[in-house]
Amino acid sequence: MTDHIAIQTVGLSKDYGDVHALVELDLEIHTGEIFGFLGPNGAGKTTMIRTILDEIRPTAGSASILGMDSHEKSVEIRNFIGYVPGDLAMYPNLTGRDTITYFANLRGGVDWAYVDELADRLDADMAKKVGDLSSGNRQKIGLIQAFMNRPEVLIMDEPSSGLDPLVQREFQSMLREVTANGSTVFLSSHTLSEVQRVADRVGIIRHGKLIALESVASLRSKGIRKVELFFDESVDGAVFDPLPGVSDVTVQNHHVTFSFSGQMERLIKVVTDTYTLVDISTQEADLEEIFLTYYRDEDVTA
Repeated sequence: MTDHIAIQTVGLSKDYGDVHALVELDLEIHTGEIFGFLGPNGAGKTTMIRTILDEIRPTAGSASILGMDSHEKSVEIRNFIGYVPGDLAMYPNLTGRDTITYFANLRGGVDWAYVDELADRLDADMAKKVGDLSSGNRQKIGLIQAFMNRPEVLIMDEPSSGLDPLVQREFQSMLREVTANGSTVFLSSHTLSEVQRVADRVGIIRHGKLIALESVASLRSKGIRKVELFFDESVDGAVFDPLPGVSDVTVQNHHVTFSFSGQMERLIKVVTDTYTLVDISTQEADLEEIFLTYYRDEDVTA
C-alpha cells in the first residue's frame, strides 16, 4: 500500500449462499479525490461499504483504509473516517444536538464551533427531536456527525437522500472543500446528477462486479451528443461520412445536425479543414444514458 492510496480492495468478494454480492473487487481510491460508486439498488454498493468497514466479513479478498487492514485495524480506522450509512438510524427521542453530543463523546470530543458551522450551512434543526424530523432533516444530522471530526476519509452511502436542491448544493461544496484539504471521499449513489457534479472518477458496479472505472470526463466523452454546425456556405453532407462516431446526419443548406460519440477536437479539425465554421451548438452527453448502456441485459466485461 502506498501513501497516496486511501482505500484499497484486493479480490474482495462476498457471497450469501448462492448469491454473489461482490465478485473479486479490485479498487484503489486515491488520497484527495472524490470517488463516485454507481449502481442501482442491489448492485453491491452497500455490501462493499459494509465489508471495508468490517461490519460484515468478506468471503474472500481483503480491504484496507489509509494503509490499515480493515479487519485487523477496524477500531483504529474509526478515528480517521466519517461515515453516513444508507440506512441511517438514530435515537428518535434525542434532539439533533443531543445526537451529535452522543457521537462527539464517543469520539472523545469535537470542535463545537465547527459543528455549529456545519449545522448552519446545512440549515439543520438541532433543537428538535430526531423522531420529529423529516427524512431530509434527519439526513442533515447524519451528515454533521460524519464531517464533524474532520475525517481523512469520508465514506457515504446515498448521502443526499431527502435533501432539497439548495442543501444538496451546499453539501457538494463541503465535499469539494474537504478534498481540497487532502481528505478523500467515497460517494456511493444511484443518482448520476449528484456524482457527475463532484466526482473525479467513477466506478460502476453491476451484479457485484466492477464493470467500469473511469474519470467523469472520460465517461462524458463516450456519450452520444447532438451537434449542430452552422457554416457560411452550403455543405455537402458526404464530408461527415468518414468521421467515426457520426450518425444521423441532416443537412439544410448552411446548417448540419447529427449525433456524435467521440472527441470534439478531431471533429472540429476535419470540418474546419473543408469549410468555414460560423457557429457550433452541442447538447452535453447525458450520463444517465451512458450509465444505462452498462446495464443492458447482455453480458458486459470489465
